[in-house]
Amino acid sequence: MDTSSNSIEEYILQHIDQEPAYLKKLVRDTHLYTLKPRMLSGHLQGRMLKMFCNMVSPKYILEIGTFTGYSALCMAESLPKGGMLHTIEVNDEMEEFLDRVFSQSDYADRITLHIGDASQVVPQLDVEFDVAFIDGNKRHYLEYFEAVYPKMRVGGLMIADNTLWDGHVLETDSRDAQTLGIKRFNDFVANDDRVERVIVPVRDGMTLIRKIK
Repeated sequence: MDTSSNSIEEYILQHIDQEPAYLKKLVRDTHLYTLKPRMLSGHLQGRMLKMFCNMVSPKYILEIGTFTGYSALCMAESLPKGGMLHTIEVNDEMEEFLDRVFSQSDYADRITLHIGDASQVVPQLDVEFDVAFIDGNKRHYLEYFEAVYPKMRVGGLMIADNTLWDGHVLETDSRDAQTLGIKRFNDFVANDDRVERVIVPVRDGMTLIRKIK
């Protein structure tokens, strides 16, 4: 029996909703035009994000860390007419690429791109969000969480990506700033009585956080 991770992943991808053609093209473009295509969410995670959003039936979604727009488009698929996804990207060199990707999609009227530091942008948004996806600079995850929390409705869902950080969260003597940032975030959320939380060990770890008060 072949139980290698690659074979299991291939099996999974054959038995879930298929990746739309426009997202397959975005995957190719990401590999052509960026230095770190591994940062892209990809087929499995993208379908999971859409599923999570559909379970919440959101009108307003927040994303921190746009990269090439794959995850934003997946989540935008769940939005009704009049809904809006606000996505924040710190790298201004991605703005032209993202404007083109979003404007050519079926969700151009449901996505607003913000270029800047999420810690400064989020407080300026006069929106109560139903879903938030945190996938920005790992050093600042806790700061993002603290900025996002008051903007979430009670019962809203926050999703934090990369929270197992390739297993580096188990290192007790790490001095890596990104590892320390993830661990600080994980420890804080684990002890926050305002939320419910669970870590899903998919890819690099996704933490689902539900605001309860």
